[in-house]
Formats: sequence, structure tokens, C-alpha cells
Amino acid sequence: MLGKEERRRNLTITILSLSLLTVMAGAAVAPALDYIREYFSGVDQTLVQMIISIPSLFMALTNFIFPKLCKIFKARTLLLGGLALYVAGGCAAGLFSNIYIVLLFRAIVGVGAGIIMPMSTGLLSFYYTRDKQDRLMGYSSAMNQMGGVFATLVSGVLASFSWRASFLVYLMGVPCAVLVLMHLPNEKIAGNEKKKGGESVFGKYYMFLVAIFLSMFTFFVYPSVFAIQTVQEGIIDPRFIPIIMAGMDMVAFFGGLSFVHLKKTMGMKVKFAAPLCFFIGYASLFLLGGWAGAIVGSVFIGFANGVEIPFVISTASQKAGRAAGTTVVPMISFSMYMAQFVTPMILNGVSSFIPAPYAVAAISAAMLVIWSVTIQADAPKHQVIQEK
Repeated sequence: MLGKEERRRNLTITILSLSLLTVMAGAAVAPALDYIREYFSGVDQTLVQMIISIPSLFMALTNFIFPKLCKIFKARTLLLGGLALYVAGGCAAGLFSNIYIVLLFRAIVGVGAGIIMPMSTGLLSFYYTRDKQDRLMGYSSAMNQMGGVFATLVSGVLASFSWRASFLVYLMGVPCAVLVLMHLPNEKIAGNEKKKGGESVFGKYYMFLVAIFLSMFTFFVYPSVFAIQTVQEGIIDPRFIPIIMAGMDMVAFFGGLSFVHLKKTMGMKVKFAAPLCFFIGYASLFLLGGWAGAIVGSVFIGFANGVEIPFVISTASQKAGRAAGTTVVPMISFSMYMAQFVTPMILNGVSSFIPAPYAVAAISAAMLVIWSVTIQADAPKHQVIQEK
């Protein structure tokens, strides 16, 4: 019979392991995209590009029905279903030669990840008190970034053998499913959130939704255009671009780990840290260019991404209490992944009057600095830890 502390440790490891998967939903097979594009050279290349973007759309759409799913299914059952969709949809996409069937399975991946994402943070709010949430949200963000590094490296190696093999990276969901089956209690986590004074759930949390949309759009400009912009400059050898981008993910990893220390040191002023770092990062890329701009910009952007996500999610979760997993977290997830999906469209839409994408991101970062003023800490007065 496991002791209380060992059960608590296993539960923590299980929940944090989910964070390794969420960033992989769309980006995992990005290193194989050129091979995939070559194979599907006879089809509309927009469809090929959707292999990367369509999971984000379905992750966002799934979060609309996530609270209803939580009322129907218990946590472990729902999460195992999401992991099954994630693994099966992810791996099966590499078996087919019809682009539409490939996209269908990519959509299935998005549905699975749309269940996993709010669970990966919502369960932290359900099982842990406020004093532990900041630290665990930081760890969750760090694991998310580490999952991105792992997915990129493994998928790149697999793609060197075959573009089809790159989809096997989604097998990472299997050990997570084993941990969930062994250590996650099977209970409903649906909250009893009610409107107060006619105020809707959106009305209570809109400041977090706008903040996460702006921050995710600002960040996603980097993976969307960095390789293209750097090659066009012609200063940095293209062979170093994946290394610089992987380095950015590593900085984001350490940014997530440092979040709890920053929160203790800066208090709520930490809400300005990531937006200002985003601004400095994109200003460096835009104004400096070359090696100096690439290194300085990547460091600041990576650190900002590692800090901003746990800040927004932990602050919003503390406001919502144990109901966060079925109220504000799904809405934040929706906003995050819609931002990813629409980033290329926004960049294309404004390119006629702001042709420099780094300048667009710097403007977005400045908007995020201003918007951060609206975010205030507001934790529930009564919240007790759930011991199992």
C-alpha cells in the first residue's frame, strides 16, 4: 500500500507528464514537412501546410465541449480517451497516401490534444492549493517546452528514414496513458460554477483570454517566420537555424522553471516581465539582424514564452479555484490554439502595410504590455487540498 506522500508524488508526475504532449500536437512533425511537401507535390500546398495547423483548430474547437465532457465522464476515463485519440490519430496519419485522409487523422490528433491540454493544467488547480500551483504551473510550462525539444529532435531523426516514420513520435502518449491508468483517481472534476449578478464566465475571465491570445500570437510569429527570414538575410548558415530554434525552446524551459522565483520576487509586477521580454526580443530581431539579433532575440522570446503561459494560467486558475479545469482553462486553451491557427493569416493580412513580421510581433508585444494592466490577482478565499 503506497503512502500518502508517494501517492501525491506519483499523481504530480502523472499530471506533469501530460504537459510534454500538448505542444507536440501540431509541431511534432514540422521537421518532416519538406519531405511531406515533396511527396505530396501534386496537391495544393496549402493542404500540406494544414498538416501542421489543423490540429490547433480542432484543439480549440474541442475546448468548446470540454466542460460538457467533464460532466459526462470521470477524469481518468476522459483523459484515457483523449490519449487514445492522440496516439492513434498521430501514428495513423503516416500510413496513408491521400492528403485528405492524412488531414482527417491530424484533426483527430487535435481532438485528443484538446482534451489533454485543459486536463494538464486544470488537474493542478483541482488537486493542489494556491501555494503549490505557481510552482507546478511553472513546471508544467517547462515540461511543455521540453516536449517541444524532444518532439523536434526525435521527429527530425525519424524523418531522415521516412516522412511516414516521423508520425511515430506520437507514441510518446503511451507511457503517459500508463501513468494515468495507474495513478490518476477516476472522479469527476466538473465544477459548480454559477453566474453571479448576471456575469457570464467569459465576463469574469476575458482579460486572461485576451492576454493569452496576444501572447501566443506574439510568440508564434517566431516559429512561423524565423527560418524564412534568417535564410533571406543570408548571414547565418541554414544548418544553424534548427540549433538556434531548439536553443530558444531550452531557454523557454528554464523560463518556466524560474517562474515561481520571479513571482515571489516581483509579485504581480511579474505580469510585465514576459511582454517586455517579447518586445525586446522582436526589436532585436528587427533592428539588429544577423547573429546578434538571432541570438539575443531568441533568448528573450524563449524566456518570455516560458514565463507568460504559467503566469496567465496560474493567475486565472487561482481566480476560478477548483472549478478552473472546467471553466477558465478550456477557454484559455481555446484562445491559445486559435491564436496559433490564425497567426499566419494575420501576418498575411497586414503584410501590405506592415511587411516586416518582426515589427508586427513587436507591436503585439507592446499591446500585451498595456493589456497586462487589466490582470489582477484574485484567489478564492477558501480552497482545500484534495488528498487521495
